[in-house]
Amino acid sequence: MLAEAGNDCGLDPAMPITPQVYRILRERIVRNDLKPGNRISEAEIARSYAVSRQPVREAFIRLAAEGLVVVRPQRATVISRIAPAAVLDARFLREAIEADIVRLLAERPDPALVATLRADLARQRAVVAPQDFIRLDEAFHRSLAEGAGKGGAWRLIEGLKSQMDRVRFLSLGHFPVARLIAQHAALVERIAAGDVPGAEAAIRHHLREVLSDLPAILRASPEFFDAPEFFDAPAAAMPAPAPPSELNGGTAP
Repeated sequence: MLAEAGNDCGLDPAMPITPQVYRILRERIVRNDLKPGNRISEAEIARSYAVSRQPVREAFIRLAAEGLVVVRPQRATVISRIAPAAVLDARFLREAIEADIVRLLAERPDPALVATLRADLARQRAVVAPQDFIRLDEAFHRSLAEGAGKGGAWRLIEGLKSQMDRVRFLSLGHFPVARLIAQHAALVERIAAGDVPGAEAAIRHHLREVLSDLPAILRASPEFFDAPEFFDAPAAAMPAPAPPSELNGGTAP
């Protein structure tokens, strides 16, 4: 399976090898192609991608720093289970960063950026497969950060949200695409109107969707998580999303 993936993805010999191996393996873990408990080895991956073991070892170190693998010296490296606490921590940090980003955008609405975001929304409405929406969702949030002059902040978010993304790919069978697009649209209108409190509330509500879905996903796929009992604790410990009626103009997505 790894050999097939290497042939499909390919590596550009003109570019640094370690980031390419890291990116390919990270994507396969996030998409749950490589599942928790799967073993991967430096030697096997090095053979699959026709590279030396050094860039593979460095990629493993980066993946371990994100909590995606457990590196066991002299033994096979193992794909980690998803830690619910890490998902919520990542959501907390991402919300703090993106709330500041949309505040900056709403304080000084840029018609050109608003037009770009509306074009992003049109592309989102045209997709059918949830996987395609996730790709466009990434582009939308990147546009927000870059529009605020905070492209570096988005790169930081990308390093934080791998566990969130694993959960999103687990939920593809019932992914709420229409609801998420409606939330994107509400956010864009708040930004365009210069509504700072409304824009901040809209992004916080949007990013807290993972809180409402995570317990059900965990119960449906407990083998992917390292603490299936995590949500046996009182739900009151988790922040509640704002009422959708306040953010969607009272209409269903």
